[in-house]
Amino acid sequence: MRRRIVVLGDVLLDRDVHGSVNRIAPDAPVPVLDAERSVERPGGAGLTALLCAAADLEVQLIAPIAGDEAGRRLQNRLSSYVTVLPLGHQGATRIKTRLRASGQCLLRLDEGGPGGPVDPPVDVVAQALAAADVILVSDYGAGTTQHPEIRRLLTRAAVRTPVLWDPHPRGAEPVPGCLLVTPNLAEAGTAVAALGVASSGADPQPDALAEELCRGWRARAVGVTAGAEGAYLAQSGSETLFVPAQVVIGGDPCGAGDRFAASVAVSVARGMVLSEAVVQAVEDASAWVAAGGTEAFDGRPLAGGPARSATPSTAPEPASPEHLPTADPALLPGPRTRPGSPAIGWEFVEQHVAGVRAQGGRVVATGGCFDLVHVGHIACLQAARRAGDTLIVLLNSDASVRRLKGPERPVVPEHERAEVLAALECVDGVVIFDQDDPVLALDRLRPDVWVKGGDYGGAPMPEADLVRGWGGRVLLLPYLTGRSTTALLERADPDARDYHLEETR
Repeated sequence: MRRRIVVLGDVLLDRDVHGSVNRIAPDAPVPVLDAERSVERPGGAGLTALLCAAADLEVQLIAPIAGDEAGRRLQNRLSSYVTVLPLGHQGATRIKTRLRASGQCLLRLDEGGPGGPVDPPVDVVAQALAAADVILVSDYGAGTTQHPEIRRLLTRAAVRTPVLWDPHPRGAEPVPGCLLVTPNLAEAGTAVAALGVASSGADPQPDALAEELCRGWRARAVGVTAGAEGAYLAQSGSETLFVPAQVVIGGDPCGAGDRFAASVAVSVARGMVLSEAVVQAVEDASAWVAAGGTEAFDGRPLAGGPARSATPSTAPEPASPEHLPTADPALLPGPRTRPGSPAIGWEFVEQHVAGVRAQGGRVVATGGCFDLVHVGHIACLQAARRAGDTLIVLLNSDASVRRLKGPERPVVPEHERAEVLAALECVDGVVIFDQDDPVLALDRLRPDVWVKGGDYGGAPMPEADLVRGWGGRVLLLPYLTGRSTTALLERADPDARDYHLEETR
């Protein structure tokens, strides 16, 4: 039996008018667009529903749809791929027309509306929501989420069904109990201000916004999307997860938020846990932007559901300078010679960190054994570097690794491990510590952001309270399954695997 996703929200008609500009109007200093072709497609919740459609899923759209000619075209286009439950619609169909030339949008013209629901059939809507395996609210500010009866139904549904809520600045606040709310960074900042929360500071970071909204909205999780940076997932009882986006050169971000929300809904419907669904959604949204965004979407469902990247998802691409939090060369260390790198040790690190902070930069730190550096390590280090302006690695000493991993570890001595890490472009300094945990080294460095791999899950992190004590932030990164030093050693020497199994019996 196919799983069912119900998308509820506000629809509109997206229209792109493509042409060329070769002259300026004689009566005004504006370009003249010679129209060559026009393309129409469902927008808003209509686009979201189409992005959820897949062979193994049943998708139903509940939304106000006007009875005019544009509304009939909109409903006919949607009904080819999803089941539509139309509600009464205030005013004419909402139409967003973009005038485009050479791939650039010159002007957007909005008309129609207001678009709110008129006398919705409450019993029918209730039955549709009750039959859903996942409910995705796609709010485009026309009033559907503000209707008191619809809000009552959504509040009741959130108790028993996963409700995902993609908010809008002119829309209603999410109902309590949502599985996930997905504001973008600007929406998150506006929402925190509306809640009257003052603890974020003058320049709140996305993870802090996500955590505050998770509490303020009484949601089970909030995922703040931060454009090219990626997404920050705050969940009750766990550290915030930072999911970096792959770097996209060019592309068009229009519709990326809808792509993100639809991908999460599809993944949850297919049985993924939320953190995995958000990782997949960031990948899908990046692919959407790279493909050209809404302009490149022909209005038909994507084959097979969420897009998959052409290459396996391993390490995120290293951030190019224009995508880093700062491109100020004063924040970067000078050339480093090899071997015997001056980037290793407290003397260099403290001098370097002082220079970064003098420029107003954010210091990021991460830690671990980093024995036999593999692709999972690289992915985490590259992602950690993107969380601030410089990255310092706190490295377990040989004695520390032996106590944690056993007498046969580490395979690579501490100074060689430090040299390998310092040679990476994303790493700006390395400090070796001898304790079983990095608490003493952290207390000396006092980074603004402390990053750990997501294999911690919801387990207590002993250093988290320490970092928060000086106003620092703690972030988790997605865990790449199957990438570990132990797995590498077992593949290199199958007898070692038998030895480890014998030791654990």
